[in-house]
Amino acid sequence: MKAIEVEGGRQLRGELTVHSAKNSVLPILAATILSGDTCVIQRCPRLEDVEASGEILRHLGCRVQWQGEDLMVDSSGLSRWDIPDRLMRRMRSSVIFLGAILARCGMAELSYPGGCELGPRPIDLHLSALRTMGARVEEHCGALACRGEDLQGAEITLSMPSVGATENAILAACGARGTTVIANAAREPEIVDLQRFLRKMGAEVRGAGTATVTVEGGRPLHGCRHRCIGDRIVASTYLCAAAAAGGDIRLNGVDYRHLSTVITALQQAGCRISSQDRRIRLISDGKLRGITPVRTSPYPGFPTDAQAVLMAAMLRARGTTMFVENVFQSRYRHVAELMRMGADIRLEGRVAVVCGVPKLCGAAVRCTDLRGGAALVVAGLQAEGVTRVEAIHHIKRGYSDLVGDLARLGANIREIEI
Repeated sequence: MKAIEVEGGRQLRGELTVHSAKNSVLPILAATILSGDTCVIQRCPRLEDVEASGEILRHLGCRVQWQGEDLMVDSSGLSRWDIPDRLMRRMRSSVIFLGAILARCGMAELSYPGGCELGPRPIDLHLSALRTMGARVEEHCGALACRGEDLQGAEITLSMPSVGATENAILAACGARGTTVIANAAREPEIVDLQRFLRKMGAEVRGAGTATVTVEGGRPLHGCRHRCIGDRIVASTYLCAAAAAGGDIRLNGVDYRHLSTVITALQQAGCRISSQDRRIRLISDGKLRGITPVRTSPYPGFPTDAQAVLMAAMLRARGTTMFVENVFQSRYRHVAELMRMGADIRLEGRVAVVCGVPKLCGAAVRCTDLRGGAALVVAGLQAEGVTRVEAIHHIKRGYSDLVGDLARLGANIREIEI
């Protein structure tokens, strides 16, 4: 079993290129099924969730191969439409394969997905969208059997702007006859990136990034090459790390507009941040101050995935900061671990109030989920002594080299066997 050991007290300095966004890569890997051809995802990050997606694609009959930093997927040999429970349980995003398999094969069989335990994340919206296009969905003992040999374009209105449901509806609509209009669609940059990829394959998709997405189904598709956008949550993590520990870092390869709410919060806390094109620079003396309430919400609001790392950055800030989690019910599981390090955090339902403390102490802590694990590392960078973070398999789901990147910025951090 592996753990991360980090000794606080060092400022971070230097330059990094942020790897491609996990939340772009995963739906795009599912979308490769639609091409029936060869697609290449350029500079694809080597994440646990990417490897899990590759295993799903191989099970379905696709050829998946790393070519240096690129990941090649040849879906011409796709021969199955089922995903076994052992693969579905590896990651929550596995449900995104449903729409693509249904569009390509006219049927799909899979179980409910796994992933981080962040509270109820029902896939009702996904299934409702598919049913609106004419799919027949049967649910029995945690398994789903879908039939949709003749999907029809339809008007779909999502009751909430779910990212996964929007993506599944788009992928299924590419294989449907006629026009599909998705109202109250999620607006995340990763959905815009999915649209870019589908257009390269020959699909007719427009409106991504707005509340209404339109898909003209039935277009002949083909393979393509694509490089995904930079990961805004990874960038947010490194910015929060440098804000808390102090220092001067520059991040390349990510659009600063995709994390504007995080940048605004860090500026309020006292950091100096400058941005241009795909570069962000942050300067911090490590002495932060409390900020106005942080309320998570769908894009373009403050991202729920960045809540934990910003909270970790504010643990020693002068004054208090209130966090209101509006997306997931169980997104504060990292709080108990932060309090082991001396943090003063008061919880009441969806609200967490962080009262800044003079110092944090290194401790043995355990990852509760992907972003909570990254938050523990951010806390360790500013703590006195050594922090040991265990159960780091969660972190590897979304960060290709968190330890290496922080070490390159000057952190005293390493991965150890325990």
